[in-house]
Amino acid sequence: MKRTFAVLLAGSALALGACGDDEGSSGSGSAEGDGGGSAETLTIYSSLPLQGAARTQSLAAVNGAKLALEQAGGKAGNFTIKYESLDDSTAQQGGWEPGVTSANALKVAGDDSAIGYIGEFNSGATAVSLPILNEAGIAQVSPGNTAVGITSDDPGAEPGEPDKYYPTGVRTYARVLPKDTYQGAALATLAKEEGCASAFILNDKEVYGAGLAKNVELAAKTVGLEIKGNEGIDKNAANYRSVAANIKTTGAECFIYSGITANNAVQIFKDIAVALPDAPLLGPEGVGETGFFDPKEGGLPADVASRVLITIPGVAPEEYPPAGKEFLTAYAAKFGEENPDRYAVYGYESMMLLLDAIKRAGENGSDRKAVAEQLLATKDREGVFGTYSIDKNGDITLTPYGVYKVADGKMVFDRSVEAKA
Repeated sequence: MKRTFAVLLAGSALALGACGDDEGSSGSGSAEGDGGGSAETLTIYSSLPLQGAARTQSLAAVNGAKLALEQAGGKAGNFTIKYESLDDSTAQQGGWEPGVTSANALKVAGDDSAIGYIGEFNSGATAVSLPILNEAGIAQVSPGNTAVGITSDDPGAEPGEPDKYYPTGVRTYARVLPKDTYQGAALATLAKEEGCASAFILNDKEVYGAGLAKNVELAAKTVGLEIKGNEGIDKNAANYRSVAANIKTTGAECFIYSGITANNAVQIFKDIAVALPDAPLLGPEGVGETGFFDPKEGGLPADVASRVLITIPGVAPEEYPPAGKEFLTAYAAKFGEENPDRYAVYGYESMMLLLDAIKRAGENGSDRKAVAEQLLATKDREGVFGTYSIDKNGDITLTPYGVYKVADGKMVFDRSVEAKA
């Protein structure tokens, strides 16, 4: 039946302003339907930050999604699938922006042909879009979220999480990256492996950063790492010299940043590097972006970057299974990149996961509820980075983490780290 909520959302979207499509758009759905229940031509949207520090990664995810749909012949089962890429960022913000993210979700919820949504890149953005999409019953797959509270109330979640993201009481969300329970363990373990007996954490106070910092603290107790402090930062500060000076007085032997690049991560690392000249500087996948590590894109200078280690979920491309190696070959042939950004893989797998859910829904592949159910029922899928399932909360069952160094403006795989959560 027609969803009154979706109609109201569509009207609200106009008040929030139009959301521009980017150059990755492949057109929008045009079929008529009843809330995604009977359309023969369906639309899968993505919502990613196409401006700012994560632009390169987001465009890679868009390309990966486009490749997946192309390989599927633009179909899922008997349904024709169209893809439309939306931007959840603004140039002024330099990353995702709540109003734009909300408008994207409202637009999709109000489109009767919409059957799936790839996004968001940032966990904080998903906290905005997920309740809207859940109310509309749209299956959502994130190629970038890791915050614990999006899917569970495990340690690291805030009060009210995750229930506040699912107003229908039914899960409609999954992600292709492991939750930060594992990344927190990876960062704490990495600090110990680097010879640190203690560490100081700065977090950016967003859903992702604040939650991950808590996970690092919890994991630190297990591995015997003393946490000298865990403080939130002012992302708009001109510099962090006074903060760095205070950290120095604690005697912390390692520095751990918990947050995203767009929240002034480059300046933070530069100032901490001066105050702690001998300390390893550790960061999560939230800074695994060209805007952080490539000086040509405003990233870290070489002398600071040489001391940085970044934890990244998944295995190195050299360790991909056959499906992953086939993806790399196909991506290189289409886009001319032999070593694509890892978000190309995440975008590809996110699209494939949605297409698979639609296909498995059979004749009900145009029904949002049926597709969301199949998404959460994914079992033993042969994905590009290994065989995995999606658990009842929407979490992927693959949990390995790699450690990357920064050299010549690029991330270079160093080693794997065993993150025991």
